[in-house]
Amino acid sequence: MTSNQKTRILIVDDHAMVRLALAEAITQQDDLELVGEAENGERAIALYSNLQPDVVTMDYQMPGLNGAETIAEILSEFPEARIVLLSIYETSESLWRATEAGALGCVSKGVDIDEIITAIRAVASGAPYYSEGLKKKLDERRGQEALSPREIEVLAQIVSGYSNKEIVANLGISISTVKHHIESVFTKLGVYDRTQAVTVAVKRGIVALD
Repeated sequence: MTSNQKTRILIVDDHAMVRLALAEAITQQDDLELVGEAENGERAIALYSNLQPDVVTMDYQMPGLNGAETIAEILSEFPEARIVLLSIYETSESLWRATEAGALGCVSKGVDIDEIITAIRAVASGAPYYSEGLKKKLDERRGQEALSPREIEVLAQIVSGYSNKEIVANLGISISTVKHHIESVFTKLGVYDRTQAVTVAVKRGIVALD
C-alpha cells in the first residue's frame, strides 16, 4: 500500500448498530475506506477472500464461528491478514484465543471511537494495539496452564450442572476418565470443588453460562 492509498477496512460484527457506528466513523477518515461488512464468521471469510482488505475489525461472540475461529480460518489462507479484535467480551480466555489465532490487536467496544480508529491505523502499519488493561489480562492468561479440548468439554458439563454419571452418558467416556479430567481441571484452575470451578471458568470466559 503506497502513501496515497487509503487503508481498506472490512467490519465483522453480528450487530447492525455496531457496524453502522463503525462504518460512519471510518467513512469520515481521509485515510480509511470501508470496503465491506459481514454479520458472521462464514461471511467474513468469503468477503476477505474476495476483497483482500488491509485491516479487519473482528467481533468475538457471533453465531456460528466465533472471532478466534474466524481469525484462524482467514490467516490459514491469508497469513498476511491484519486483524484487530473489537469486542465487548474481554475475558482473558477470549483475548487469549483471539491473539493465539493471530489477532494483531484487541480493543474494547467500550472505548471512544477515536481509539478504535487509532487501533485500526496501528494494526494497518503492522503494529500491535491493545486497549488499556487488555494487555494485562493477556499477560495473566499467558501464565496459566491451558485446558485440553476434552477438559473444556467436561468443564462445560459441570457448568451445566451435570453429575459424573450424566457426563459419562453425555460424552461416552468412562467414570474413571471423567474423574481424571475433573481432577486435572481443578488443578489447572486452582480450585477445589465444582462451585469454584464454575466461577473461575465463567469469569475467565473458558465456558459460558446458558
